[in-house]
Amino acid sequence: MTNTDRTIEYYFSFISLWSYIGSRPFEELVARRDLQVVYKPVDLRAVFAATGGLPVKQRSPARQAYRFVEMQRWREIRHIPLVLEPKFYPANPSLGHRMLLAALRTGEDVREFVHAALRAVWADEQNIEDAATLMRLADASGLDGRALLVASDEAELTAQEAALTREAIERKVFGAPFFFWRGEPFWGQDRLEMLETLIASGRPAIAYRDP
Repeated sequence: MTNTDRTIEYYFSFISLWSYIGSRPFEELVARRDLQVVYKPVDLRAVFAATGGLPVKQRSPARQAYRFVEMQRWREIRHIPLVLEPKFYPANPSLGHRMLLAALRTGEDVREFVHAALRAVWADEQNIEDAATLMRLADASGLDGRALLVASDEAELTAQEAALTREAIERKVFGAPFFFWRGEPFWGQDRLEMLETLIASGRPAIAYRDP
């Protein structure tokens, strides 16, 4: 049973650069603070389209250039492998997201699968649209890759993925990773310190205020 008082909601996508960069630090925060995570994979392109964001290649040259600088900085800070222009990016993460939702439905521990899928894009240059690749990642993470692949075709999971994306947009999520702790929003892996400070302090959450 989920303890809602210790629950953090995590909106992300398997193709999200910043979700990958913050993946292990987020897991460490969860362990330190004894939190329960509600994993919510979303269609990031739909989120961008609804909230004014742009896919990387549609951003201005100045923003694209600065992004490369930031990637190299965070690669050093996090001590992680990171390819600046991965071979299979962008890719459609929907199949992997639905496999993840299938695993969550049966109560599986999905932490390693989530990290493995993110790393596959940004460090290992693997194609997460490829079913065999996703099955291999799931198997290596302690899950039954073939069973999850079969389940991913279910209409229920397609609908759930779409519903999570609509939910994210309704909650003013505009990028990934995006966290909610007791209703307070945090955008970006570079807000993990702020998030942990809030959890430790016990102060009242700051809710969104409509403009």
